[in-house]
Amino acid sequence: MKKSQQSKRHYAIALAAALAAASLPALADQLADIKHKGELVCGVLGTDEPFSFIKDQSTREVVGYDVDMCNAVAKSLGVKPVVRQLAGAARIPELQQGRVDLLAASLTHNHERESQIDFSLSTFITGQRMMVKKTSGITQLGQLADKKVLTVKGSTMEQNTKKALPTAQIVSFDNAPQAFMALQQGKGLGYVNDETTLLDNYSKLGSTSKDYLILPQTLSIEHLALGIKKGEPAFREQVNQVLRNLEASGEANKLFVKWFGPATKMHFERRSFKIETDKID
Repeated sequence: MKKSQQSKRHYAIALAAALAAASLPALADQLADIKHKGELVCGVLGTDEPFSFIKDQSTREVVGYDVDMCNAVAKSLGVKPVVRQLAGAARIPELQQGRVDLLAASLTHNHERESQIDFSLSTFITGQRMMVKKTSGITQLGQLADKKVLTVKGSTMEQNTKKALPTAQIVSFDNAPQAFMALQQGKGLGYVNDETTLLDNYSKLGSTSKDYLILPQTLSIEHLALGIKKGEPAFREQVNQVLRNLEASGEANKLFVKWFGPATKMHFERRSFKIETDKID
């Protein structure tokens, strides 16, 4: 084959390869994809006041601390925030399958979950504790050995209860309101959740709150964070930068006071943490 023919053939092959490559869809990372579609879909629980809950049953709007975190990320990207309610056990699968872009769902950052998803900086630090009826006579965690303990399915509360009370009979429900109702109905002697959720439950008891007790012992210290799909470093950094800016501007503390401060049901006098780390024990 002559050189001129070889050159023409090589050119034709190169041109065909270039056209084929141009016809393939560009591989965009999640950050670019969110900007392109114009919305950020956040998965929330919607049953865990004040993190995310339905404030007005007529509108079914979900509000709360986690929702405000989602809104802040959406605002930084110039896109519309879309809130989607999830069951606790469905949070990670929904993120992995791409049905939501970000988890803002009272999500505990722990080592087991790090193999499944990535996490933002810690947005809240709390402890898990146990609520009981005073008529049970229980005043210490150890007294719940071999007893029925109620909690939420797919949560770290299940794992931590097993560690603290290996012989307890753990009964799990789809969400916190169901587990709390089960305690009131006598379906178990103890109910485990984050301290903030227990305080909210306690406030809803009204005049009957005197009949309940939150035990003093802490089952674990929980770092709550936003959940991000693995392999999305640009999006993760964007989320973390938003959180850093909220902390530096004082807005993070304002959000804490708005949802947990002295004028709320939580009655927290002050924050005991800052948004500054993604490391856990």
